Amino acid sequence: MTSQSLTTPTADQIRRAPKVLLHDHLDGGLRPGTVIDLALAGGYDALPESEPDKLGLWFREAADSGSLERYLETFAHTCAVMQTREALFRVAAECAEDLAEDGVVYAEIRYAPEQHLEGGLTLDEVVTAVNDGFREGERRARANGHRIRVGALLTAMRHAARSLEIAELANAHRDSGVVGFDIAGAEAGFPPTRHLDAFEYLKRENNHFTIHAGEAFGLPSIWQALQWCGADRLGHGVRIIDDIQIADDGTVTLGRLAAYVRDKRIPLEMCPTSNLQTGAASSYAEHPIGLLRRLHFRTTVNTDNRLMSGTTMSREFERLTEAFGYTLDDIQWFTVNAMKSAFIPFDERLAMINDVIKPGYAELKSEWLFTQTAVTSGSATPGD
Repeated sequence: MTSQSLTTPTADQIRRAPKVLLHDHLDGGLRPGTVIDLALAGGYDALPESEPDKLGLWFREAADSGSLERYLETFAHTCAVMQTREALFRVAAECAEDLAEDGVVYAEIRYAPEQHLEGGLTLDEVVTAVNDGFREGERRARANGHRIRVGALLTAMRHAARSLEIAELANAHRDSGVVGFDIAGAEAGFPPTRHLDAFEYLKRENNHFTIHAGEAFGLPSIWQALQWCGADRLGHGVRIIDDIQIADDGTVTLGRLAAYVRDKRIPLEMCPTSNLQTGAASSYAEHPIGLLRRLHFRTTVNTDNRLMSGTTMSREFERLTEAFGYTLDDIQWFTVNAMKSAFIPFDERLAMINDVIKPGYAELKSEWLFTQTAVTSGSATPGD
């Protein structure tokens, strides 16, 4: 039996498909032209290029270089131009617009408020500016015929000592667009257990949090994030593959940690292109997401840093479709996984799945039937 659900979707169908994004950094998704505009407005003169196309290419090449110093430099430039309310508002609004244009209907965007204080803003002013920007971006998207809802995740830096303060900030703004908390930064040498007071506080407040874990450091990072800190989701989590053994005959055996992650339906925020850049995977075809999807882990697809990776949600799914032969059914499976794992109330997640995501994919899959009908009827002549 042939149907659209059994064939490879086109790039246009992937773009139009409703998508859900859980792992995307605000300071990693600026438009190159916006970086240049904000640098000029703020008197920042350290950009490596002054033309949008060349600057965008510089960001991607720096992220692809294999040099940690060059990779970190990319964020130094974006954060440097995000130090005023006007800049944060613009970046957040454009983020929502760009995602909606790409077919994203729900997104959780993370950023570290402590990295945007050099212009004199307070932590509360940073959060208010970003939230206001997201609301403006949602309005612009609606005006352009798109729908998107954006929630913010407040990130604390693992090498710093402000995680409890940022967790309290996230809790204070949870009714105005902040949906949860995160920690990010180098895993090696900075285990999540350094921030137990923040996680214990969030659990007492019945709040949500995700933790960057299992990207570079491996299984101990994942184990601590889950069993010591109590993370709701894992940022990346790609190294869970180290606890899965495949025998010569194809038999798969899960270690206790991998089995726990699958059994408990712990969401994995996979970022394929970013993982290739950081060396967590060697190619799309060899990315662990292929095996994890087959084993029915709760895997999700994400962009991480759209500017540095030169990517979008549509491009991520295009690459995975090329590597694994995914169909619209597979893309829907990843999307529903992500929506189930979002940090908004259950009834709102359910409404998004039933009223937006499933109807959207049903319409795309029905296109095959009408295409085939048109082809068949086109061979007949009037009056036959």
